[in-house]
Amino acid sequence: MSKIMPEPDAPDYFPASFPRDSFPRYEWTTPPELPTQAWTTETTHRDGQQGGLPLTTEQSLKIYDILCAFTGSSGAIRQAEFFVYRPADKATLEGALERWRGGAPIEPTTWIRAAAKDVELIKALGVRETGMLASASDYHTFHKFKPGGRNQAAETYLEAVQRVVDAGIRPRLHLEDATRASLYFILPFAEAVWRICEPVGLRPKFRVCDTMGLGLPYEDVSLPRSIPGMIRALRAAGADSTELEFHPHNDTGLVVANCLAAVRAGCAVINGTSLGKGERTGNAPLEQVLLHLSGMGYFSDSQPDFTALNALVDLYADMGEAIPPKYPLYGRDAHRTRAGVHADGLNKFWWMYAPFNVPDLLGRPLEVSLTKDSGIAGLIFLIRQHLGLDLPKDHPSVQELHQQLLAEFDAGRQTSIEWEEIADRVQAALAEQPMPEGV
Repeated sequence: MSKIMPEPDAPDYFPASFPRDSFPRYEWTTPPELPTQAWTTETTHRDGQQGGLPLTTEQSLKIYDILCAFTGSSGAIRQAEFFVYRPADKATLEGALERWRGGAPIEPTTWIRAAAKDVELIKALGVRETGMLASASDYHTFHKFKPGGRNQAAETYLEAVQRVVDAGIRPRLHLEDATRASLYFILPFAEAVWRICEPVGLRPKFRVCDTMGLGLPYEDVSLPRSIPGMIRALRAAGADSTELEFHPHNDTGLVVANCLAAVRAGCAVINGTSLGKGERTGNAPLEQVLLHLSGMGYFSDSQPDFTALNALVDLYADMGEAIPPKYPLYGRDAHRTRAGVHADGLNKFWWMYAPFNVPDLLGRPLEVSLTKDSGIAGLIFLIRQHLGLDLPKDHPSVQELHQQLLAEFDAGRQTSIEWEEIADRVQAALAEQPMPEGV
């Protein structure tokens, strides 16, 4: 047989891109605007609640504790924001502040509307920074205010900014609906905020909000929809990369791509929620963003502990807000196959059907559910996984068990078969047959 291509001496697994001990890495020419550091900030206690999480103070603080365990010394999540309007929210904030002052790694901040009366709520709380809603698009400025318009909106926001600055608190302006907003509003408004902050030596932050998920991760798309274009415009106007945050929603399915485009264009901070909880289709899922930031080379000295988020998965399930079964990374079925060809690949060389070392890095197993399509390979995988036995396909007990399962599907069963259902039957069948030599 003639060779149609050179045969390597050994398989090429591209280890620089797919290392065995970490997440997939970017092998790339570093973008010129890429920030020296990048990290995330958390809004589960605000957007998560708005999105339907029924948070008690105890549950909110449990989430905060889990996120602190996740980020550890990595700096992956540096701040979290909290509502201040209800007693339960204030109690949560106070508990988080107490933990932070005791050494917890995530700094609590607040979120208010850019209105003078809201500023009074946070003056005595002891926060160093607050988010301030500053709706930026004409969809908002012409319809939230009466008579409405850009200047009236800006004047209202700036009055609140002045009060926050006078209280010694750093303002973080949330430019709501920025991907439908004109730079003729955003840039003059940013310059006015800088003028207010400059005399007292504060540097404000600006959060670019893709509120309806309409942003696009492309350079060659016109503003305001180009995420890279919006970030570059603010950088050119004078914002440092560490003073910009990107806050997207996932309405059109581009949330992670848009986050990475923002970082590549010079935005150092991504704001979202762990496991993506939020209004409508959800916020940026920080664990997915952080996986990619790790691949870009961030957190090389200290990685976040992705296994810690399994506790958050369990907590959400206990709250009646379980994540979808096929949710990336942490969903019940995220690493589960029902296809025989995939199960056979897992048996022969499990890296074939694993994107990275899922058991070690996420603390979640690779799994197989038995269906009419999973073949005898699926049964062999489960026996190896749960009993530690490496049996051949022609083992009599395996053959017999496989035929029994096929008979159930032929009789009309539609649901998959899990190990827990057949464990006793498998062990009883194997006890009746002698093990092959070497097993």
